[in-house]
Amino acid sequence: LTYADGVADVDLGAALAFHSAHGGAATVTLVRPHSQWGVAMLAYVVLDGYDLGVGMLMPRATPAQQDTLVASIGPFWDANETWLVLGVGILLVAFPKAHGLVLTELYLPVMLMLIGLILRGVAFDFRVKAKAARKPMWDRLFFAGSTLASATQGWMLGRYISGFGEGWNYPLFAAAIAVALPMAYVLLGATWLIMKTDGELQERAVRWARIAWLPMCLGLVLISMATPWVSDTVRQRWFGLPSFIALSAIPLMTTILLVAVRALLGAAIVRGPLAWLPFTLLILVFVLGFLGLAYSLFPYVVIDRLTIWQAASSPAALKVILVGVCISLPAIAAYTAFSYRVFRGKATDLRYA
Repeated sequence: LTYADGVADVDLGAALAFHSAHGGAATVTLVRPHSQWGVAMLAYVVLDGYDLGVGMLMPRATPAQQDTLVASIGPFWDANETWLVLGVGILLVAFPKAHGLVLTELYLPVMLMLIGLILRGVAFDFRVKAKAARKPMWDRLFFAGSTLASATQGWMLGRYISGFGEGWNYPLFAAAIAVALPMAYVLLGATWLIMKTDGELQERAVRWARIAWLPMCLGLVLISMATPWVSDTVRQRWFGLPSFIALSAIPLMTTILLVAVRALLGAAIVRGPLAWLPFTLLILVFVLGFLGLAYSLFPYVVIDRLTIWQAASSPAALKVILVGVCISLPAIAAYTAFSYRVFRGKATDLRYA
């Protein structure tokens, strides 16, 4: 009786020989999936998500406050995008078939996302040297680049979750996520500013977070309801028994965390020693969303079309990739942790040499 050969690249001859040699009643073959790509993309969404959110909040701040907004993300935003490069690199090298399929389907939104990220980078640097009359233009471009990158990421996520399905409902689903994800980034960015600023700007950040909280929650609920509608695979995995009982912990914990965030935004203590807590709780919300998405997709790289093992490179190539990831992943994680430690605390006035 075999099953693993249907979901993994298992050498049945070797497994049978092992079983016969050991004389056991049964042999169980365990398979560990490659998770580095998912970890890299989760890190990018969380880390670059808040600075994209800060960029989308630029028009709501005064000119002086806009400098503080930029200062709060200045030491981090460029390094945060390293996780996107790592994730795409792992997808290209470890899962070449999936890379070709995904980028073929998402060629236009990927190009638009890159344009948005380039606009952000150019505006971030040019606003420093621009004359006073030109500075608002670069601030608007920074906002436009942040919004464009966030919306296209939402669209790509929606198309990816639905397996690039055809029909009117699939683009509608992707459009809903293209609206919801920027709102999640704005909420994440506002809570980052609560943690990194004080005084009037911190008060504004609290108000911005309160405004963004409800649309983000509504978007999350609607998308959670729509996802089983657009994917039979997701519906069967989440609503079958007994998995439904076990998986209910994810939406339950997400609800508790979001309610706690809203309660903190109405408390005075969030302006003091617990300024870090709303941001941390939102990170946990993103982690829970990632776990739910991973459960929905596994073992597919592209749902209902391509499994991990069908898309993977040869075992020899994967061994080489593993060595590279074992070097680069800890190095990037260590640098990220070090930079956040060095630049911890409240953001100071923006200064350039």
